[in-house]
Amino acid sequence: MTQPTIGSNVEEVVYKNVHMNMWDLGGQDSLRNSWATYYVDTSACILVVDSTDKLRMSVVREELFRMLEHESLNSSCVLVYANKQDLRGALGEEDIAELLGLHSITNHPWHIQPCCALTGAGLGDGLDWLTAQLGSWSK
Repeated sequence: MTQPTIGSNVEEVVYKNVHMNMWDLGGQDSLRNSWATYYVDTSACILVVDSTDKLRMSVVREELFRMLEHESLNSSCVLVYANKQDLRGALGEEDIAELLGLHSITNHPWHIQPCCALTGAGLGDGLDWLTAQLGSWSK
């Protein structure tokens, strides 16, 4: 079983020759006010959602839109990992996109990627999209 992040963690990730500093920020309500301190020089946001937790999607939507209003994220793209796709009752990507209001996001490139963090299924596909987005800005 995976454990939620308490506080924050940072790691350098290299994927297909793209070096990324990734911050894993805890999602607890008490930590959300500090998220904005990490937004400076951010090119991409990766949001991991629990595909089995339909009730919390409204909270996730609210926080996502609050994040995207921040000036430091004006030029960032958004990758949403729809995690726990291996579990019965997991919402599909279109259902999650609708619940999160992703289709209304017009000022940020976004992509939703079904995945399973335990097996790694879908993670590479999401990073492929992300690195293509980052590469298109550097040209």
